[in-house]
Amino acid sequence: MEKVYTYDTTLRDGSQAEGVNFSLEDKLRIAQKLDEFGIDYIEGGWPYANPKDNLFFQKIKKLRFEHAKPVAFGSTRKPGKTVKEDKQIEALIKAEVPAITIFGKSWDLHVTDALKTSLEENLDMVYESVEFLKKYVDEVIFDAEHFFDGYTANPDYALAVLEAALRGGADWIVLCDTNGGKLPHEVHEITQEVRKKFPDAKIGIHAHNDSETAVANSIMAVLAGARQVHGTINGIGERTGNANLCSIIPNLQLKLRFDVVPEENLKKLTELARFVAELSNMPLPRNMPYVGESAFAHKGGVHASAVMKKAITYEHIDPELVGNKRKITVSDLAGRSNLLYKLKEFGIEVDEKSPELLKLVEKIKELEKEGYHFEAADASLELLCRRHFGLVKDYFDFDAYRVLIAKRRDDSLPTSEATVRLAVEGVDEHTAALGNGPISALDKALRKALEEFYPNLKEMQLIDYKVRIINESEGTGAKVRVLVESTDGKRKWGTVGVSENVIEASWIALRDAIIYKLMKDEEELSS
Repeated sequence: MEKVYTYDTTLRDGSQAEGVNFSLEDKLRIAQKLDEFGIDYIEGGWPYANPKDNLFFQKIKKLRFEHAKPVAFGSTRKPGKTVKEDKQIEALIKAEVPAITIFGKSWDLHVTDALKTSLEENLDMVYESVEFLKKYVDEVIFDAEHFFDGYTANPDYALAVLEAALRGGADWIVLCDTNGGKLPHEVHEITQEVRKKFPDAKIGIHAHNDSETAVANSIMAVLAGARQVHGTINGIGERTGNANLCSIIPNLQLKLRFDVVPEENLKKLTELARFVAELSNMPLPRNMPYVGESAFAHKGGVHASAVMKKAITYEHIDPELVGNKRKITVSDLAGRSNLLYKLKEFGIEVDEKSPELLKLVEKIKELEKEGYHFEAADASLELLCRRHFGLVKDYFDFDAYRVLIAKRRDDSLPTSEATVRLAVEGVDEHTAALGNGPISALDKALRKALEEFYPNLKEMQLIDYKVRIINESEGTGAKVRVLVESTDGKRKWGTVGVSENVIEASWIALRDAIIYKLMKDEEELSS
């Protein structure tokens, strides 16, 4: 298989996404993960641009990369200066990395209107910068900024910029769709022309996603001869983002049979995507291809039935190849096939002709009609199924709860207080707690009542709380659906509650979250 090199710019281009702000520690941890995964080049930042990037390159010297080459990013020298006078060129050398990437203008409009210099001077800037840097590092990668727009406007000049970089000794010339406006057929045609003009050059592609074609553009460039692909994990980046390596890598490796990352490492792709999503504070879209939670989810009964018989009927690859997993969801569209799959997943063996199975299917459809949503609340679904077959024990006997909200004239915020009465193994508990809202107070009061009997609940915390209006036309009398996500550090689970009263809906979801935790911990102890 022919090799395609991956060039990750999550730590530089990705960090320019709105809302993303990597700490130094985040950048170091992501770099290590990228190396473990098998990325070939990791662009760590622009040493001249900010102190954090300077510090990153100092710290990264102490990390032992098994595979990846750290890369420092910068620009060609400024107009009217010599290379030796340019401080940012000096900063690139001081980074002491095996590879340096510099970008230069390849669109004549940018040269004259943005740089305010002559076309000839720009060619000198490219040549001199590459030639100077090549004396200090093993590899110099030249990013031809706005190349595709530049080629469309003035092909001779855009190619002259590439020629200047190659003459200076550039190891790679990277064609950049900086504005993200080109379509796949254009990228393919132009990359082919570059390949004809420079048959011995090593070519790369750097695509942005403004036209929703960055992945397709990258693949088409590879098919036209490019052998280095730039992108970010999860496609994060400025504006609409960069080319998504989480889609490009499996497409090239599994569909086109290129050698991209070690085969065994491809199974870490979903884990890597979720790791970067967590550190970037950019939730992974459920429907993201290959790595999203819904990438291999099947909701319709016909789909689920077919997949269970033969996976390729509705799946383009085996999800395990990229570290993801098949998900059969249960909803009002689902039939027995979906439910049988879920029951098997829960460890519940049931005859497919059992009347109890049909009753459970009808019960689930009825609850979804009322507003329940089990696709995002697997824990509630498992509890519902186990309760239907009498497989959930009573961890406590609920008696009553009360929630009070009070605000006096001088209070900046209202005070929320909740009381809970329940019994555990015949022992009565009556507790009260304050919270920063009614649900917080109720959650604290319930835990306070139970933690003496179940100390493991101290590990558990609520990490997400969502409220949805189900039937908006009813106004203030509308039903609400509350989705709660919880974690204990080992696992995450979702629970759901529905009621006309938001406190009651929350209580149902909170109660089930706690019961699920107690049930799972008990199963682990007995296994």
